[in-house]
Amino acid sequence: MIKFSVVIPAHNEEKYIGRCIRAVISASKYVKPERVEIIVVANRCTDRTCAIAKHYGAKVIINDDKCIAAIRNTGVKAAKGKIVVTIDADSLMTKYSLVEIRERLESGKYIGGGTNPRFERMSLGIAVSTMYVLLKLLPVMIKNGGFLSGAMFWFYKHDFEAVNGFDESLVSLEDMDFAVRLKKLGRQKGKKYGTLKRSYITTSSRKFDEFGDWYLIKNRKLTKRIFSGKDRQAADSFYYDVR
Repeated sequence: MIKFSVVIPAHNEEKYIGRCIRAVISASKYVKPERVEIIVVANRCTDRTCAIAKHYGAKVIINDDKCIAAIRNTGVKAAKGKIVVTIDADSLMTKYSLVEIRERLESGKYIGGGTNPRFERMSLGIAVSTMYVLLKLLPVMIKNGGFLSGAMFWFYKHDFEAVNGFDESLVSLEDMDFAVRLKKLGRQKGKKYGTLKRSYITTSSRKFDEFGDWYLIKNRKLTKRIFSGKDRQAADSFYYDVR
C-alpha cells in the first residue's frame, strides 16, 4: 500500500530534478521506501528532465499547461498515496521530512501545512527581497489568522479534494490561495494549519541568479502584478517563459 505521494512539478529541470528526487528517496528510508511514490509532472520539457526522473524510478506525467496550479493538480489527482506532499524541483527536503509529516497528520491535530524554506545562498538583496515579499503577504496572513507557510505542502488527499485543489484561474500565488483554503477547512474540522518544525527545505536561488538579488525591489510594479495572481504577462516574464 502506498502511504505517501510526493508530487514534483518540473519545467526543464535537468539541473535539479535528480538531486530533488534523491532527497525524497533518502527521506523515504525512514517511512518504508516501498510506501512512497514519486510523481514528476513534466511541463513543456525540452531537456533530459523526464529521462532523469525515470532513471530514479519516478512516475512521469505530462502536463503542458502554462499554469502551475493545473500542473500541481495533475500530479495530486494521479497520486495513489493517502498523504500527499508537493515540492518544487529545485528544492530539497530534509531526511526526516516524511516522518514529521506523518506524525503531524496522524496526530489528528493538523489539516496539513507548509514548510520553512532556506535559500542555498544568501545575500543582503535576497534577505531584503524576502522581507519585502512577506510584507506584501502580511495583509492576507492577518486576515486569515496568522502566518501561512508554503514552499512544501503536505496534506491528506481527501482534504485536497475537499478544497478543490489549487485554483487554476490563478497563474501565480496559487500556493498562498491554497494555504488559505486549507486552513479554513482545518478550522471547520477543529484542526490547525501547521509548519514543520524539525524539517525544512533548501531551495535554489536561481531566480536571483537569473534576475539579480535586488530585482524584486527594483521592479516593484512587476512584483505587484505578480501578486495579483492573474497577470499572465507578468507571470510569463518571471516564471513560465524563463529557461
